[in-house]
Amino acid sequence: MADAQLPPGWTLQQIRDVSGEQEAGALGTNRAVKWVASDGADEVVHPEIILGEFSGLALVKPVQVDDWYMGDLHDDGSIDCWAIYDDLERALRGL
Repeated sequence: MADAQLPPGWTLQQIRDVSGEQEAGALGTNRAVKWVASDGADEVVHPEIILGEFSGLALVKPVQVDDWYMGDLHDDGSIDCWAIYDDLERALRGL
């Protein structure tokens, strides 16, 4: 997709090596992404970068936020996030 991008300073091979997922890649950001809150008040997330194909999971870096959100990548392309990591490498290892 035209809007798919990798995080600055990272190559696709580095992402695959750290995550252990050889099918991992950048996904387009034109999709529904939300933070699924435990209190039921879901919030829309505006993604800047999305990495996916991690056995049904995805990592999302929201616009103007330094954290990485982890969540379920659904068949329709939408993502429901439920965990936050302050570091991409830690998030990739957490997959």
